[in-house]
Amino acid sequence: MVLKPYDLPSLGDLACFEAAARNLSFKVASAELNVTPAAVSHRIKALESELDQALFTRHYRGVELTESGALLFVALQRGFETISDSVARIRNHKDRMGVSIAATTAMSGLWLTPRLAAFWRAHPGVAISQLIQDQGTSHGVDLSIHYGNPDDEEGETRVLFRDRILALGTEQFAQKWEIETLDDLLTVPLIHTQSGINPYTEWPEWFAGFDRPVPSGPGFYLNNYLISLQAAEDHVGAVLGWEGLLGGYLDSGRLMQLVPDSMESPLPFYLRIHGRASANARLFAEWLAKPGQAA
Repeated sequence: MVLKPYDLPSLGDLACFEAAARNLSFKVASAELNVTPAAVSHRIKALESELDQALFTRHYRGVELTESGALLFVALQRGFETISDSVARIRNHKDRMGVSIAATTAMSGLWLTPRLAAFWRAHPGVAISQLIQDQGTSHGVDLSIHYGNPDDEEGETRVLFRDRILALGTEQFAQKWEIETLDDLLTVPLIHTQSGINPYTEWPEWFAGFDRPVPSGPGFYLNNYLISLQAAEDHVGAVLGWEGLLGGYLDSGRLMQLVPDSMESPLPFYLRIHGRASANARLFAEWLAKPGQAA
């Protein structure tokens, strides 16, 4: 019996047969397909009736494939493998069209996200997905943003920007603690950000840059930079801030520079290009690293 394409049995019946043939058990096939053994038996009987061929030899201990059943099983296995490979290629092609990038909450909110609109205007066909990672390492993405020494990375990197690091706080906080000079900051409450993914420059390093001792005032320790900024806005303490990241805070008056002294950042923010990066990912990386994108 020769079947034309439009005469083929239903995919449901064929899938049911394939599971039963692969396991040589209607019971196991039913568990795999989440249906009853009776449903499996019914579908296979319907398939045998449609093909006018016995596909299984039934025994009280189980089933065996007939010659026709073995022939159909091999054909289905090859067909399903071809379908699976094609679906995987289609999915992979779709995935490679987009770009995935990992960044901390702060870096994403303060720097990366505001730049996406400009990138999309220039490249409307490239989809960007952001993975927020405040702890741990970045895996399974095309790109990731870090603060640190790019020379420590084994892979390919692009420096995004360096920045001035300022001591920031609210006007109310500055008035309460009578902050006017650098030395005044040594004894006031300070907010420390300790991140697992970005080892931010901290207060001891900042003061050391001005030949000052380790600060002796109260310390508040947080592991998220945006929360540190919120604490500073709530007058909890002074916080270190990168001028290029926090222009909006300074322009709006949410935070102010507490003293005129500033430190050139000893380390840059940089982009790591992971080995899986697609052509679109590299396009985005070069666009981000282009002078002027950090402005």
